[in-house]
Amino acid sequence: MTALGTFAVVETWLSPVGRTPLVAARELGFDTLFLTRDLGVYTRTPESRTAWQECAGRVVICDTQDPAAVVAALAQEADLRGVFTTNDYNVPVVAEAARALHLPGLDPQAARRACDKQLTRQTCHQAGVPTPGWHWARTAEGATVAARTLGLPCVVKPLTDAASIGVRLCRTTAEVVEQFHTITASPEDFRGGLRKPGVLVEEYLIGPEVSVEIVATEAGEHVVLGVTDKALGPHPHFVELGETFPSVLPGSVQEEARTAALAALRALGHDFGAAHVEIKLTPRGPRLVEVNARMPGAWITRLIREAVGVDLQRELVRLYTGERPDLKVRELGGAASRYLTSPDTGQLAGVHGLDLAAHVPGTVEVEVHAEAGDQVRRARDNVDVIGSVVATGRTGGEAARRADTALGQLGVTVTEEREQL
Repeated sequence: MTALGTFAVVETWLSPVGRTPLVAARELGFDTLFLTRDLGVYTRTPESRTAWQECAGRVVICDTQDPAAVVAALAQEADLRGVFTTNDYNVPVVAEAARALHLPGLDPQAARRACDKQLTRQTCHQAGVPTPGWHWARTAEGATVAARTLGLPCVVKPLTDAASIGVRLCRTTAEVVEQFHTITASPEDFRGGLRKPGVLVEEYLIGPEVSVEIVATEAGEHVVLGVTDKALGPHPHFVELGETFPSVLPGSVQEEARTAALAALRALGHDFGAAHVEIKLTPRGPRLVEVNARMPGAWITRLIREAVGVDLQRELVRLYTGERPDLKVRELGGAASRYLTSPDTGQLAGVHGLDLAAHVPGTVEVEVHAEAGDQVRRARDNVDVIGSVVATGRTGGEAARRADTALGQLGVTVTEEREQL
C-alpha cells in the first residue's frame, strides 16, 4: 500500500476513456481498486487486458448494483481515501457508499434524481427550469395518448439508460408503440440493473445541442469549465458523432446554456463532483435534455485538457480524496473529437486510412477500438462507435475542421452476414 492510500472505482465506461480515472489515481500515487460485476466486459481484446492489468491494481467482483454489497467490499480497505464512478448506472450506488463510509461524495438523493430521467424532469419542471413537455407512460396506450398530446414527431426513451441507448424519434403513433415495446421487452437495462417500468415520451426539441461541463467543489461552488458543441447523427437515433470545445456559438448563447444548466443542478440538489448537463438551444430558448452527475464521457475530458489545461480526471481524484482540485481555466485554444461508425451491419473486415488521419495538422489522437471479425452495425447509440479522432487548433472552429478532415481519411470495410449452411 502507498502512503496515499486507496482510490476505488465502481464500474466505468467500456471504452478506453473508462480507464482514465484509474490511471490518474495511480499517477497521483494511490493504490487502485476496481469493483465490478464482470471484468470480462472490459477485457475482450489482448490490448484491453494488458491496459487493465496496468491500471486496475486490485479487482473485487461483487454486485455493484447493490449499495450494501459495495459498502461491504470497501469496508475491508484499511486506508480507503475515495470512491468514484464514471458510470451513470452506478452513480446512486457510489453516492450511498460514500455517505455510509464518510467519504467525499454527491448527495444520494441528488444522485437518484439525476439518474432517473422522470425524476429529473419532474424536479426541474417544479423548480422552473426550462424543460421539454414530457410524460411518463407505463402502457403502450398511455404512450400513444402522450404522443398525441405533445405532438408528433416526439422522442421515446427509457427512464434510466445512458449513451443514447433506446432513444428514438418517432414520427407516428405506430412507431411510438413499437418503441415502447422495444424498451419494455427487457426488465433489465444495458448494464444489468432493473429497468424502471414504462418509457418517457418527450416533446421533440429542434435546435443545436450543447453540454455544459461543471464541477461542484466541497465548498459548494459550481465551477463552469465551458460549453461543448455536440454533433448528432441522423434520425431516428441520436448518436453522438462529435464534440467541439469550447463552443463556437456566440457568448450570449453560451451564457443562456450555462444559466439553464446551473439552475438544473440547483433544482436537483447536486452538491459535489462533476456534472455533464445537456441543453438544446431552441427558438424558444434553452431547454434541458439531461443531467449526468458524472464527468463528461467520450473524449470531452481530453478536449477540456487540450483547450483549457484542466486535467479533469486528475482533479476529480483529488476532489474525491478530500484534496483541493485545480480547476483554473486557461485559454490555450480549441479541441474537437469526431467518431467513426460502421456504414453497414455485418462483420468488420478492417479500418483503413489511420496513417493519413494522423498526418492531418493538429491531430493528437486516432483510435480504433474494434477488431477485424467483430460484429458491427449501423449506429443506433453511442455504444456502436468503433473509432475516434481528436484534433486541436487555435480556436474551436479550427479544431473542428481539422477533426472533420482527419475523420474523412478513415474508411470502414464490412462484409455482409451470411447464413451458415
